[in-house]
Parts: sequence; structure tokens; C-alpha cells
Amino acid sequence: MNPLIAPESGRHDARCALSVNVNKVALLRNTRHLGIPSVTRAAQLCLEAGAQGITVHPRPDARHVRADDVRDLAALLKAWPQAEYNIEGNPTQNLLEFIREVRPHQATFVPDGEDQFTSDHGWNLPADAARLRPSIAECKGLGVRVSLFMDPLPEAMAHVAALGAERIELYTETWASAFGTPREAEVLAGFTAAARAALAQGLAINAGHDLNRDNLTRFLREVPGVAEVSIGHALIADALELGYAETVRDYQRCIQRAYA
Repeated sequence: MNPLIAPESGRHDARCALSVNVNKVALLRNTRHLGIPSVTRAAQLCLEAGAQGITVHPRPDARHVRADDVRDLAALLKAWPQAEYNIEGNPTQNLLEFIREVRPHQATFVPDGEDQFTSDHGWNLPADAARLRPSIAECKGLGVRVSLFMDPLPEAMAHVAALGAERIELYTETWASAFGTPREAEVLAGFTAAARAALAQGLAINAGHDLNRDNLTRFLREVPGVAEVSIGHALIADALELGYAETVRDYQRCIQRAYA
């Protein structure tokens, strides 16, 4: 059974699954009008190589994945019932339109501004609770699991659980920046504490942002209960040199080493 879409109970000791974010494939395609590289072909090759899910983050300006990509990937994944479809975005922008239409397995709520270059912070709870609550309730009513993009703040995890979200996605840029520096252990300890607090609240844990083949294994070895990592920029950059299939297999080896 795919750990990405299995029930939450009993997940805390399961091996982490890999979801590939294909936004950067679309970004390259959008520089010309030739339709290459193909977003759906990239997703298919990653799934064939062992990725357990596909992630997209369709922003309002459509600077990378577009509405047609979201629909085309939904159609592709019907042939991959064991794989998860995760759609990220801000529920106050265009995210819910896609959730209502394609009913992915997971909706990851990210507090991006419309003109934001990339995600750079998590939700501020409890300050953001009132505007998140109705969107979480709507997704759950549609049968879509909700994950909230969060900084590693242990005190925030009770607020996530109170809102009814099933998961958090730990924003890992601070870990990536600290990796290989004197602050590495200190920063990693903060993620470990946040993960333990999330697990204590009954939440499952995802992680993403600037994870790569260098820093992924240590993160998973030390941070308990990570169910899923969503990796895009580094993975697609590696694929330019190694190809999609070998890159996915190498990221899976990084994950496997964490559990050796």
C-alpha cells in the first residue's frame, strides 16, 4: 500500500515517501511555445522510476504549471491508483478552484503572496486560523486531506490539530541553509522538537523546500515520523544531468539510507 495515501493511523514508523514537484519542468517549457519538455511525461517517468506521488503548485500568474497541467496530471494519475496527487497553494487565491475540480488526494495550504518568488514561511497560528478554517472544512468535505505549510514551531502544532488539518509540511529551507555549518545540529534539533510536537497532536508530517541529495538522509534520520517529502527544484536540476529515472532512484536511495 502506498504510504502517501494510506490511512494516517500507524504511519509514524513507516518509511518516508517521495513526491516529485514538477513545477520547474513547466517553467522551462513555458520559455517557448513548443510544448517541451512535457510535464506529464516527466511525471510519468518519475512514477515509473519509483516516485510515490506528484506535486504541483499552480500560482495565479501561471508562471509554471497551468490549469491544463493540473487537469492533465489528474488524468495521468488515474492510471497510477497507488500514487498520490498533491496540489499546493494559497486557499485565498486559486487553490480551491483546482481542489473542487480534480479532487486530489492532498491539498497543501501555503501562505504565498500572489507575486511571491517562492514559498518562504509557514502559516502564523493562531493568527491565520479564522481564514484557514472554512477552507480546511471544505476540503475535508470533498474527501481531500489537508496539510498546512509550517515553520518548525512546536507550540503551533496544537493549533494545526484544532483546525482539523491532518498533516503539516515542515518548511525546510532553514535546515538546508544550516546543513554543513556550525548551526546544523541546533537547527535540526528544532525540527525534531516540532515533529515530536506534531506527532503528539496526532498529525502526520510532510517536509519540503530545498531538500536535496546531500541533506535529505540526515534530516530523515533525525526528524521522527516524516511520512512524505516533496522535492522539486533540486530534483529537477539533478535530472538535467542524470535523467529523471536515475535521479528518482538516487533520491530513493537517500531515503533508504536514513532507515538503514
